[in-house]
Amino acid sequence: MPFRLLNSRMVEAQVVPGQRLFSQRGAMLAYKGDVSFTPSITGGQGGVMGMIGRRIANEATPLMSVEGSGTVMFGHGGHHVHVIELTGDTLYVEADRLLAFDGTLQQGTMFMGSQGGVMGMVRGQVTGQGLFTTTLKGHGAVAVMAHGGFIELPITAGRPVVVDPQAYVAHRGDIRNKLSAALGWREVVGRGSGEAFRLELSGHGTVYVQASEEKL
Repeated sequence: MPFRLLNSRMVEAQVVPGQRLFSQRGAMLAYKGDVSFTPSITGGQGGVMGMIGRRIANEATPLMSVEGSGTVMFGHGGHHVHVIELTGDTLYVEADRLLAFDGTLQQGTMFMGSQGGVMGMVRGQVTGQGLFTTTLKGHGAVAVMAHGGFIELPITAGRPVVVDPQAYVAHRGDIRNKLSAALGWREVVGRGSGEAFRLELSGHGTVYVQASEEKL
């Protein structure tokens, strides 16, 4: 795994010849060695068609390609960082949550409705994340960002997990999502800002939740 957490808000990546990483533009904090940084047009292995799809989906967060030999420190906006290791599976995550990831991972875009039907589309509107999400698939590591730190919640058959949509960061595995309206304690005590929603995830996998309802 090329990423190592330096603290809760910074990650260090080992860059070796013949391999490359991708990161958000402007996320490099410092580096040592002979390392080059190049704006990425395609943003991973999705090629030109992948780039077009991400732009249409508004999932085209500017990326840079990182190559050479050395060590690079990444961080962005003081956000908390979490490293996720993929072993052939797929991570579903919003593009602006990506700090850096292995160039070996295949990047794509998925229409939220294909996982959650109409409710998946509604979820995108409610959370402000849009109707699409970014996918990263293969073997490699991903550094993602959130407010206030992360928790990993396992999802198993017959034991769904309910998450505040604003606290949702990403998920992996064979998971279905369903958004529903619910009157919660915030409305009861007068802290609600309108109709409350809850995101229910079922199946088998992991959901990553941040300790805040703030957007990046």
